[in-house]
Amino acid sequence: MDTIVLASRNKHKIKELQATLAPLGIELKSTYDFPKLEEVEEDADTLEGNALKKARYVHNETGLPALSDDTGLEVDALNGRPGVYSARYAGENVSYQDNVDKLLDELAGVPMERRGAQFRTVAALVTDEGSYTFEGVCRGTIRTKEQGTGGFGYDPVFVPAAYKKTFAELDSEIKNEISHRGKAIQKFYDWLQEQ
Repeated sequence: MDTIVLASRNKHKIKELQATLAPLGIELKSTYDFPKLEEVEEDADTLEGNALKKARYVHNETGLPALSDDTGLEVDALNGRPGVYSARYAGENVSYQDNVDKLLDELAGVPMERRGAQFRTVAALVTDEGSYTFEGVCRGTIRTKEQGTGGFGYDPVFVPAAYKKTFAELDSEIKNEISHRGKAIQKFYDWLQEQ
């Protein structure tokens, strides 16, 4: 496997993965390298389904191995919500802030000991040989108010287990090391090394 196409237009994610794959001699391309690729609607009812859908589309269109991921925040007190709907929790075409506001509203009055949550990422690789998935989970809790300016999405309210700072307050290197996406990509990297 000399080349992998990342089914993403997220420049931060592209840069992060390029650094991860470089030691293996694998060139990482992205959807920027294939301007005719369309946006894939994430309408599956699972993270796995969305990740596989995006990777299959990019693989079918480019003929190259394709990697994609989908992430959800699963809150214990909300029976796992917002989960697969994390990006559109407050509705379609909403901001990160709208989603955070809705989450905090729904958790208003819930004590800290019941504010457990986890970020879960499923990375999917689709090649001519088949489809493979790699899951990463980061447990933590949801704060009662936002703290920090780094990261994006729910990062200002999510405190990973064994830390006192939110993802938005942590150094990006630490966050990438302990995060759900970091763990999923590490499993993918380990699998690649075995191949």
